Amino acid sequence: MENSSTVQPIQTTCERESQPDMKTALSGVVSRIRQSLDIEIIFQITVTEVRQLLNADRVGVFRFYPELRWEGEFIYEDVGSEWISVLTSELSDGLSHTPGYDCFAEEFAQPYQQGTIKAIDNIYQAGISDDHIQMLEKLQVRANVAAPLIKGKELWGLLCVHQCSTPRQWEASEIEFVQLIAEHLGVALQQADYLEQVKAQSAQLAQAKARVTAAEWQRSMAIAIEKIRQSLDLESIFRTSTIEIRKLVNADRVAIYRFNPDWSGEFVFESLADGWISLIDEQEKQPELRKNVSECSAKDLASTPVVDTYLQETRGGSFTKCEIYRVCNDIYNAGFSDCYIKVLETYQARAYVIIAIYHGQKLWGLLAIYQNTGIRDWQDDEVYLLTQVSTQLGVALQQAENLQQMQTQATEIAKAAERQRALANTVEKIRRSLDLDTIFKTATQEVLSLLGVERVAIYRFYPDWSGEFVADSIVDGWTPVVKPQAVTERLLLQETQAGKYARNEVFVPISQGDKLWGLLVAYQNSQPRYWQDEEINLLAQVGIQLGVALQQAETLQQLQVQAAQLAKAAARERKAAEREKALAATVEKIRRSLDLNTIFATSTQEVRRLLEVDRVIIYRFQPDWSGEFVAESLGNGWTPVSKLLTVIADDYLQKTQGEYFINGKILVVKDIYSQDYSRYHIALIEAMEARAYIVVPIFQGERLWGLLAAYQNTQPRDWQEEEVDLLVQIANQLGVGLQQAELLEQTHRQKEEITQTLKELQVTQSQLIQSEKMAGLGQLVAGIAHEINNPISFIYGNITYVTEHIENLFQLLHIYQKNYPKPKAEIQEQITALDLDFITDDVAKILSSIKFGAERISQLVLSLRIFARLNEAETKMVNLHEGIDSTLLILQHRLQANTNIVEIEVIKEYGDLPGILCYAAQMNQAFMNIINNAIDALEKSRLIGEIVDTPQIKISTKFINNNTVLICIADNGCGIPEEMRSRIFEPFFTTKEPGQGTGLGLSISYQIVVEKHGGQIKCISELGKGSEFLIEIPIK
Repeated sequence: MENSSTVQPIQTTCERESQPDMKTALSGVVSRIRQSLDIEIIFQITVTEVRQLLNADRVGVFRFYPELRWEGEFIYEDVGSEWISVLTSELSDGLSHTPGYDCFAEEFAQPYQQGTIKAIDNIYQAGISDDHIQMLEKLQVRANVAAPLIKGKELWGLLCVHQCSTPRQWEASEIEFVQLIAEHLGVALQQADYLEQVKAQSAQLAQAKARVTAAEWQRSMAIAIEKIRQSLDLESIFRTSTIEIRKLVNADRVAIYRFNPDWSGEFVFESLADGWISLIDEQEKQPELRKNVSECSAKDLASTPVVDTYLQETRGGSFTKCEIYRVCNDIYNAGFSDCYIKVLETYQARAYVIIAIYHGQKLWGLLAIYQNTGIRDWQDDEVYLLTQVSTQLGVALQQAENLQQMQTQATEIAKAAERQRALANTVEKIRRSLDLDTIFKTATQEVLSLLGVERVAIYRFYPDWSGEFVADSIVDGWTPVVKPQAVTERLLLQETQAGKYARNEVFVPISQGDKLWGLLVAYQNSQPRYWQDEEINLLAQVGIQLGVALQQAETLQQLQVQAAQLAKAAARERKAAEREKALAATVEKIRRSLDLNTIFATSTQEVRRLLEVDRVIIYRFQPDWSGEFVAESLGNGWTPVSKLLTVIADDYLQKTQGEYFINGKILVVKDIYSQDYSRYHIALIEAMEARAYIVVPIFQGERLWGLLAAYQNTQPRDWQEEEVDLLVQIANQLGVGLQQAELLEQTHRQKEEITQTLKELQVTQSQLIQSEKMAGLGQLVAGIAHEINNPISFIYGNITYVTEHIENLFQLLHIYQKNYPKPKAEIQEQITALDLDFITDDVAKILSSIKFGAERISQLVLSLRIFARLNEAETKMVNLHEGIDSTLLILQHRLQANTNIVEIEVIKEYGDLPGILCYAAQMNQAFMNIINNAIDALEKSRLIGEIVDTPQIKISTKFINNNTVLICIADNGCGIPEEMRSRIFEPFFTTKEPGQGTGLGLSISYQIVVEKHGGQIKCISELGKGSEFLIEIPIK
C-alpha cells in the first residue's frame, strides 16, 4: 500500500479548531516571523521553532533556481546533532550528481507551483522511484513533509520537515501547520522584495542629485578629449587618457586592454591610485601569464591581464556586435562564477565599466574603469562620456596607423636598397672563411642586422630528422637557444621529416649538395610580423650560401681527417716508445723506495701522466671486502675522491668477495652508460665524476690487496691495448712494493716491540731498586730508632730518681752547713775549690738539659717510625701532617745552611684536615721526592747565579669540596722551562746532570698519587719564579 499523500492547499476547518495547542504554537511562530524584516533571521527562526514544535529531526529551507532547470540547494536548516547537515558542500555536490536529483526537479517543480504539499510517511512505501529514494537516503530521510514557498505567483522554494530516525505518520494538523508557516514565509519573501525596491528608489534619488554636476563633468571630459586629439603619439595618448579619466571619474584604476589576433590580450597602459597593485607590473613579473592558460570562462574583461577565454572563444564577445560598454556595480551581485570572482578579487576590483575601443570596423581593445574600494552605482552620463573618450581613442588609433603606414613605406624602400648591398657583403664574408662556427656566427649576426629581427638561428637535422640549434644571434633581453636540448625538443621535426621547412619559406632550408642539412630561421619574438617577399628572398639567398660553405667545409674536413689519422699513427708509435721508457723509469722509482705512501704517490702520478687521464687511484680492500681509497692523482678542475667518497661498501665486491678480480681479470669500460650496470652502480661511478675507466687488480703475494684504476671523466674513451698492459705492469710492481714494505714493516714492528719491552724492563728494574732503597732506608731508620729508644728510655726513666737523690744530698749538705757553720780548714778549702754554690745551680741546669735532650731524641725516634711505617703496608687512616713533618725531619740536614745555599726556610700553613685512608709509607715517599726536588731547585738557583735572598719551601694543606685533601708544596727556586714541564712525570726524564738523579722520583710520585690513590698531581711553574706542586687526594 502506498504510504504517501499529496495534499492540496488546506482551508480552515473544524479539524483546525480541535488542535488548540498547534494553533497557539502557530501564532507564536508567526509573531516571531513578523518581528523581523531580515529574511535570513526569519528563516533561521522558522526552522528552529518548527523543528522543536513538531519534534522532527531536521527542518530546512530549500531554494529553487528556475534558470538552472529547477535545480536548487538547501540554504537554511535546523538539525539534530546526530544527523548530517544538508548545508555541507560535500553533501550538496553529492546530491547534484545523484540521478534522482534531476528527476526530483522535473517531477515535482510543477505541482509545487500550484501550492501542493507533499507528505511521505515512509520513503520505502511511498511508491517513488529508486533514484528518488537514493537521494533521500543521502539525506538520511525516512519520512518528510515538503510545503511550497510562493513569492507572489512564483515558486521560490520549499519548507522541508524530515524525520530521519524512523518512519512517521504525519497528522493532518501537522501538515496544515507546515502549510500555514510556508504561507507566512511567502509573505515575508514578498516584503523583503518590496524593501529592496524601496532601497533601489532611494538610490535613484541619489543618482538624480548627482546629475546636477554632470554638465561640469562633461566640460572636463571635453578638455580631456582635446588633449587626446593634440597628439599623434599613441603612447602619449594612452597615458594622457588613463590619467585624465581617472581624475574625472574619481576611480581607483583606469586601464587600456589590447586584443591579440587570437583574441587573447593584455593591459598595455594604466593609471591607478596609491595603494593598489599594478596590473602591468604583475604581467612583467609573471611572463607566463600572457600564455593562453586561463581555465575560467570569464564573462567580462576584468579578469586577468592576459587571456580572457570568453573573449577569445567568442572573438571579442558582445563587443564585436557593437555593444559599446558593460557596467557592473558590484561583482558579488552580478551572477558571476566563483572562478571569475576570484580573478576579479586578485586585481582588487569591486565595480567597473568596460567600453569598447574600435579601430575602424575592428575591435582593437577595451577601456576599463575600476572602483576597488567598494560598490559603485555608475551613472548614465558617466558611461556616455566615457564612450566618447573611447571613440576618440579609436580615431587616434586610425590616425596613428595612417602615419605609420606612410613612414613604413618610405623606410621599406630605403631598407630594400640597403639589404641588397648588405647581402652582397654578407655573402663575401661567408666565402672568406672555411671555419663553420665563424661562418654560422657571421651569417646569423648579419641577417639579424639586415632584417631587424630579434633572433636568427641555424638548426641542424640529424639522420632520424631530430635535430638541434647550432648557432644563433639575438638582441639583448632574449635567451639563447644554443644549449643542450631535451629529447622532446630535438624530436620536434622528426615525425614530419622536416615537413614544410624543406620549401622556401620564412624558415628557409640549408642544403648540402642534394641533402637537406638544416634550416636558417628568423624570429620576431615581441609581436606579430608580416614577412615581406624581399625578406624571405634575402633569407633564402643566405641559406644557399651557407649550403655552399658547408660543402666546402666538408671537403676540407675530409682532408684534415686524413692528415690527422696519419699524424695520430705516428704519434701513437712515438707514444708507445715513450711509455716503455717511462714505465721502466717508474718501476725503478717504485723499487728505490720502501715507503708505501711514496710508492703510491709515485705510481698514481706517473700513470696519470703516461695515460693522460683525469684521475688515477689506488683502492685497498678491507677484510669485509669493502674498501677505501689510499692514494690519488687527479687533473686540474676535478674534486679529490676524499671529498666525494670516503669509505665505499661495494655490495657486488662484498657479496662475491672480489671474485672477479681474484682471478686476475681486468675491467675495461669505454663508456659507463653503454654498460649493463644497475642504477646504484651508475650512481657510484657518477659520484666519482667518471665516464670511462680501466681497473686492474693488485696482488700482495697470492692475496688480492686492492685495485689500480685509471679514469677518463670528460668523455668516453676507446682504451688501447698498450694502455691496459702498462696499467697491469704498474699493478704488478705495486704488488712487489707491497711485499717489500710488509717485510720492512714487520722488521720495524719487531724492533719497536723489543725497544718497548727493554724500556719497560728498565722502568721495572729502576722501580724495584728504588723500592728496595726505600725499604732499606725504612728498615735502617726503624732499626736506629729501636736501638736509640732503649737507652733513651732508660735515661729518661732514671732522670727523676737522679734529680731526687741530688736534691736529697744538697738538702743534707745544707743541714750540715747549718749545724757546723765552721768546718775544718781542709773541708773549707775543698768547698772553696769546688765552688759549691756554682755546682748547686749548675747541677739543676744539667739535669734539665739531659731531660730536654731525652725528650728531643724520643720525638726523633717517633718521627723515624712514622716515616718508615714498616708495619703499615696496607691502607690505613693516617694524619698527613705527621707524614709531612717526619719527611722534613729526615731532610733536616739538607735544609740547613751549607756551601751551596743559606738555610732554607720552611713555611707550614696546615689546614684542618680529617684522617685519610692511604698507603702511609708510599705517601711519605712521594712527599720526600717532591721536597727533595724543591731543595735541588733552590740549590741550582744559587749555582746558576740566580741567588735567592730568602730561599723558602712553603707547604700548605686544606680540605676542599668536602671530599678531597689538597697539599701544595711550592719553592721560590729557578722554575722549570715550559718545554720540560709536560715531561717531568715521565720515567727516566731528568733535568739534573748525569749521575745526579735517576729520573724516577717524580714518576714514582705520580704513580703513588694518581694510580695508587686515585688522586691528581699537577705542576705550576714559571722560569725564574719557582715551582708549585698541587697534590689532590680523595678521602675514601
